[in-house]
Amino acid sequence: MDLKLTGKRALITGGSKGIGLAMALSLAAEGAEVTIVARTAEPLQEAAKLILTRTGKKVLTIQADVSSEADARRAVQQSVERFGGIDVLINNVGTSFAKPFEDIAADDWDADLGLKLLGAVHFARAAVPHMKEAGGGAIVNVTAIKGKAPTASSLPTSVSRAAGLALTKAMSKDLAKYNIRVNAVCIGMIRSAQLEAKWQRLAPHLTWEEFSADPAHDIPLGRIGDAHEASNVITFLVSGAASYVTGTAVNIDGGSAAVL
Repeated sequence: MDLKLTGKRALITGGSKGIGLAMALSLAAEGAEVTIVARTAEPLQEAAKLILTRTGKKVLTIQADVSSEADARRAVQQSVERFGGIDVLINNVGTSFAKPFEDIAADDWDADLGLKLLGAVHFARAAVPHMKEAGGGAIVNVTAIKGKAPTASSLPTSVSRAAGLALTKAMSKDLAKYNIRVNAVCIGMIRSAQLEAKWQRLAPHLTWEEFSADPAHDIPLGRIGDAHEASNVITFLVSGAASYVTGTAVNIDGGSAAVL
């Protein structure tokens, strides 16, 4: 299937590691021009080298604080100057900061919402005018399954992710007239630095495959997912193959959530 991504201009926040890096690899392999944004320089440079080695594509790297509106505008402008426009935006930032309600300080709420919700808002506000000029575009907000099905002690991250889902639906309604599609993905247990740290802390005697398949994770497909399995879904959503898909949120969780 031709995904119609050759020559498309894509910007990925949180693009130096995990799902963001997997997305950059996938889009570059499909022929897109890719910008990756992250807070620290060294992981960005390492990611750029890996992408070049695996795909032959040079990516633009931009060091920025995603929660800063000024940094978001600067990053989008630099990407537009480099590639002539922007067709794809993937908002992919945020760690799983989760505590019981009574343990969360006001600053924790501000930081989490500022990074996960307002970060997506800032980048979308900066990118949408360029998408309108190009005649359309695609935005994917990477959220978490807890945004649909919060558990105990999942604050503030579950609230930030739920807000991201509401943002996705509202944006999809407002921007459809410009042929800008807006979707979300809800991530469950996908291999990440955080999960690997948990594995080493709780079960260093197990291989990753053994830890991944532990029934205690309660994943119907029987294992923790890989980043490329998430990036495959996101690649479809931003591609021409998904030209009639907008305003939806796809679970990437191995069937673990009790919600659609």
